[in-house]
Amino acid sequence: MLEELKEEEIVNKIGGRFKLSTLIQKRLVQLNQGSRALVSVDTHDKMSIVLQEIVQDKIFLNMENEIETVGDLDAIVAASEAPELDPSDL
Repeated sequence: MLEELKEEEIVNKIGGRFKLSTLIQKRLVQLNQGSRALVSVDTHDKMSIVLQEIVQDKIFLNMENEIETVGDLDAIVAASEAPELDPSDL
């Protein structure tokens, strides 16, 4: 379960131990409040679920130290993309 925490890779992926512990704590709160898991794992251990979500790049902390999911990021990117321009309109 906690083998992922022994690796420096997960710490570096998030940006440090403080940010990693913040992300884990906030995501555990969300799961305890009824949020659904973003990964398929054969366990009900919420810590293992959170670690797998991090390893699989499903969740991250934004600049305000709030949890973002990959789906949230996709929506932001799609909304900020410039519309296609037709050369004949120029």
